[in-house]
Amino acid sequence: MLTPIMSAHLFTVLPAALLGAYLMLKPKGTPAHRLLGKVYMVLMLTTATLSLLIPATVGPQLVGHLGLIHILSFVVLFSVPRAYFAARNHDLVQHKMAMVGVYFGGILIAGAFTLAPGRYLNQLLLG
Repeated sequence: MLTPIMSAHLFTVLPAALLGAYLMLKPKGTPAHRLLGKVYMVLMLTTATLSLLIPATVGPQLVGHLGLIHILSFVVLFSVPRAYFAARNHDLVQHKMAMVGVYFGGILIAGAFTLAPGRYLNQLLLG
């Protein structure tokens, strides 16, 4: 069953996925990149925070309602500020590594786990 927290999570992660892909494909360092990058970072921080409120229903629960997938949420919560400060300090290599990691870990890998049997999106999309 889709809860309000799950809806809010989907409402932030879907545009983040599209925006993150756009940012990776377009020129870097432009005013548009900087502005959209900040929007992307806010979306990802919100997405990760909301995901911590969704109980793990597949696999072991590690602490309270948190499961293994929530480790990716903590990685995003750590990596996004790290990427922001790296960009502000003109450490573009560190910024790029952090942001690529956020996209692949926080969007693609976490998204793949949402399709696991027993998860809501698996039931919704695959029946």
